[in-house]
Amino acid sequence: MTFRNTTRSWGALTKTLHWIIVILIIAQFFIASRAHSLPRGPALIEAWGWHKSVGMTIFMLAVIRLVWRWMNPVPDLSAETQPWERTLAKISHLLLYALLFAVPLTGWMMSSAKNFPVSWFSLFQWPDLVAADQALSKTLETTHKALVKVLFGVALLHLAGALKHHFLDKNDVLKRMLPFGGVR
Repeated sequence: MTFRNTTRSWGALTKTLHWIIVILIIAQFFIASRAHSLPRGPALIEAWGWHKSVGMTIFMLAVIRLVWRWMNPVPDLSAETQPWERTLAKISHLLLYALLFAVPLTGWMMSSAKNFPVSWFSLFQWPDLVAADQALSKTLETTHKALVKVLFGVALLHLAGALKHHFLDKNDVLKRMLPFGGVR
């Protein structure tokens, strides 16, 4: 596997970033679910601290991934891919990138508006993005939750497309993003 992307396959760094972000997003679901089940207290604060740290990690990895994508070729879709599929793939990828930024940013702004610090695994604290404002925090909380739902929907669409390519079209679109045994 090459480190950089080619017109035929995704490179090792792209694949690594993709799968780490996927795993972290899944982890976020479980961390948030746990936090919502906890009573007020130290365990709740710790759970939300982990949620914020993982969210900011996703944000930082998304920045790296986007810069890397700009610096590398994007593998071509198979020749059999229909024009509507190409359009849907471009739209879903744009949405996924936008959401990888929007979800953590709205969470960060929400915490700032609630006057709750956002630290990164207790190593450093991110600056507040907005001033404390209870009304704004409620709007940002609603926005953050809605964006998470949209991310979930777009991710499912993305997964469905990859599975369609693999099982119905029997092409290598999915294999190109697999970490092991993919296309070179």
